[in-house]
Amino acid sequence: MKREWHPDPEPIRTNDPAAIAVGTALWALALVVLLVFRPAPENTWWIWTCVTGAGFGLFGIWFVKRRAARADD
Repeated sequence: MKREWHPDPEPIRTNDPAAIAVGTALWALALVVLLVFRPAPENTWWIWTCVTGAGFGLFGIWFVKRRAARADD
């Protein structure tokens, strides 16, 4: 059976900074909750995981905005 060729669909337009901002906000919220309720001493790595997630999220927002600005030029 011969398959009929179809052109590739156009890429979907997304709001990448907003999606990254939601994830970053969730990491920040988790950090606040952990700082208020203080995990057991053997679980303090959870705090650093949230700090890292929020930090990478902020970097991701900056990176995606910068990439979008370069694409518009």
